[in-house]
Amino acid sequence: MLTHLLLRLTLVGAEWVLWVLVILSFISIALIVDRCIYFYMRKVNADELAEQLEQRLQQGDVRGAWDLVKDNEAIECQVVAAGLPALRRGATACGEAMLAAKSRLRPVVDARLSILATIGSNAPFVGLLGTVLGIVKAAHDLSGASDGGAGDPNAVMAGVFEALVATAVGLFVAIPAVVGFNLLQRRVRNTMANVDSLAHMVLANVRVEGAKKGPGSEIPAVPPAPTARI
Repeated sequence: MLTHLLLRLTLVGAEWVLWVLVILSFISIALIVDRCIYFYMRKVNADELAEQLEQRLQQGDVRGAWDLVKDNEAIECQVVAAGLPALRRGATACGEAMLAAKSRLRPVVDARLSILATIGSNAPFVGLLGTVLGIVKAAHDLSGASDGGAGDPNAVMAGVFEALVATAVGLFVAIPAVVGFNLLQRRVRNTMANVDSLAHMVLANVRVEGAKKGPGSEIPAVPPAPTARI
């Protein structure tokens, strides 16, 4: 009984698999566009930012350094903005504050990339499933089991071609998803590298800041920058 039930399911063909692949393709494209817009809107020149921050910190102008990053939605700026208020408690507190901000914001940076990776790795298997179902249906048509007569060779070949199309569509969905995932992962790694670089630069200038007591050297008692919205 179970065998006959599964046979009926396989005889449906591969068309529904093609619709699943089309849906996965739209999801994949939407995720890639969403992440590209996210990184574009939060793009920052890390080298220029580091130079400006270092200049202000060496001058003892912590307020000016904080004003430079407090309203910027870039992850690099948010992490630095979270650490600067903790400078009054020393380098250790500042470093821990920036590390906590980095850990909190990391899921925001690589949000939904796991879905893109899942689509890229499993779309070929979905296409292969459609191929298998199409081949089974074509073999059933060839045997003429449905009406007890000889199967139509043209119909059989059409079923085989339909099955092969499912594999091709699966690869067509998987390749852009994998490429997009790899590029976005590289962008995430670069962002995190910039965060680490800026954090170490801030910590390297803690002693310089403490040695100079100018008008702007008082560390502002301000809360860390809010978490970025996805």
